[in-house]
Amino acid sequence: MYNIAYILLIGLLTYSGKSNLNITNSLDTSELQTQKVGLEIGDIAPELKFTSPNGKQYALSQLKGNVVLIDFWSSWCGPCRRENPNVVSAYKKYSKATFKNAKGFEIYSVSLDMNKAAWVKAIEADKLNWKYHVSDLKGWNSQGAQIYGVRQIPYNYLIDADGKIIAKNLRADALHVALDKLIKSL
Repeated sequence: MYNIAYILLIGLLTYSGKSNLNITNSLDTSELQTQKVGLEIGDIAPELKFTSPNGKQYALSQLKGNVVLIDFWSSWCGPCRRENPNVVSAYKKYSKATFKNAKGFEIYSVSLDMNKAAWVKAIEADKLNWKYHVSDLKGWNSQGAQIYGVRQIPYNYLIDADGKIIAKNLRADALHVALDKLIKSL
């Protein structure tokens, strides 16, 4: 009887255009549920993988287990450069902090630069002393900006240790307040 129900379910889903769901041989509903990849709070953040200034590839998924700030910016963006001291301050304060449900805090900086030399110079000038700086050097046509629907910079997403979006567009003190809530209290 369960096999007939299973076949009918697959047929219905295929007919309704929803055949891309993760269907298993069991009718256990917990296995039918998957977390949505998207851009809303509660969604799993889409994967990103780009090249650093030194040519190394970094994927966002490499940072799983950490709270991560995905920071979209550019060397030519005045508001980005004015926000960078706040991001640096957050990195200094939280990169050594103990979190409730995460190993630590990392920043995954996605540059919308087109000029590598200007990008590297801005990283050095603004003392953006974290490891994960990436770009495809395509400016507003950046694949990362397209995936994340970035229409203005600076813009950021804060994700938890499981890769789930927990906040968006945090600037100034709002970034620190959001991170403070994730710190393990003594």
